Amino acid sequence: MGKLFGTDGVRGIANKAPMTPEMAMQIGQAVAHVLNRKRHKQKIVIGKDTRLSGYMFESALTAGITSMGADVIYVGPMPTSGTAFITSNMDADCGIVISASHNPFEDNGIKIFSKDGFKLSDKQENEIEELIFSKKLGDMVSDSTEIGRAYREDNARGRYIVFLRHTFPKNLSLEGVRIVLDCANGATYKVAPTLFKEMRAEVISLNVDPDGKNINLECGSLHPDCLAERVAENKADIGLAFDGDGDRLIAADDKGNILSGDKILAICAKDMKKEGRLKNNLVVSTVMSNLGLSLALKEMEIDHIKSKVGDRYVLEDMLKRGAVLGGEESGHIIFLEHHTTGDGIITALQLLAAMQKEKKSLSELSKVMKAFPQILINVDVKSKPDLSDVPEISRAVEGAEQELCDKGRVLVRYSGTQFLCRVMVEGPTQEEAERQAGKIAEVVKKKLS
Repeated sequence: MGKLFGTDGVRGIANKAPMTPEMAMQIGQAVAHVLNRKRHKQKIVIGKDTRLSGYMFESALTAGITSMGADVIYVGPMPTSGTAFITSNMDADCGIVISASHNPFEDNGIKIFSKDGFKLSDKQENEIEELIFSKKLGDMVSDSTEIGRAYREDNARGRYIVFLRHTFPKNLSLEGVRIVLDCANGATYKVAPTLFKEMRAEVISLNVDPDGKNINLECGSLHPDCLAERVAENKADIGLAFDGDGDRLIAADDKGNILSGDKILAICAKDMKKEGRLKNNLVVSTVMSNLGLSLALKEMEIDHIKSKVGDRYVLEDMLKRGAVLGGEESGHIIFLEHHTTGDGIITALQLLAAMQKEKKSLSELSKVMKAFPQILINVDVKSKPDLSDVPEISRAVEGAEQELCDKGRVLVRYSGTQFLCRVMVEGPTQEEAERQAGKIAEVVKKKLS
């Protein structure tokens, strides 16, 4: 039996296995069957980003779900976290997001949330996989008199915006704050500008004209340089860049400097500790986090643990250890006091709240953490053998670690969603980090590309 689910749902190139309409229909059938509690007629929410293939997969999932007797609620283009909220808010049985997050438009994916807004467990995903590969779904469909219906929830965006506003302190205001938004031509393109305008901020919107093919294209959280330039040009207070499905945030400060997820985590951790909201005095990040974050948290006397890469593993450790703040260097940050999953807009609101409370610019707040020079090189690979089983790569990593000693670190890992090997090196200088990363990347390319 093959493996269908990766670290963040099912993902791949649209119209190629596993991301085909046939597979999407079967996923819809399997989800409706596995999550059916027989107590009432099921309701399953479907949200999506702005990819061209979203319509195709929306229809295929609907065919599968309704064939099992469950109803579908369409919410249209909606951030992943917005779909998770609507699922819980409308007392639906589960939510499905059609998105490949930060990937190019040719890719797409399917993520599934349980009725309480959390991503499905490994056990539930395994059940769905087993059912699909069993080839028994055709015998489980509903009688023709019990087929489900599909309808659109026109007020979904409004519900989500109200929810987002409630995560911002009532005693603070964004009136007059000048914000540049980069919506990546993705799922936040309507929600984010509407929200911040309603909160009376001065909003300059970028990349809010999706055409199905321009999502994440030289814009958004993966490409924040343009955002930083526009912040400086417009003398804005802050720039906010989201990714295609809106669960990540990368920021630019008032001087045009780019802030990674690590710096945002450090700023928010300091604010939450000061207010007594940092439960168990703990922050969870991943092994990809910059050494500077660990040092900043230590300086603030905040405990810090590192999880495996992937928001599901961050959340897993947060729940296990009782933390309410965790996230990734990529800008995927979870505020459990507000939501069950990472939400780029909530992260933006918490960052803005910290600025308002301290009456300081973002460039001043960002001094809480000094980042070590870091380089990340993505190498295309044809396969993903265990890296420890490739002696040439192991020797290259060991050599770099010996040269860096305690002045840096090396991390080589595969992407959980793409055929990429990520080579990350931190060092005492940018030049040294680039030199060491380049050497390792060449070996990876030679052996695996």
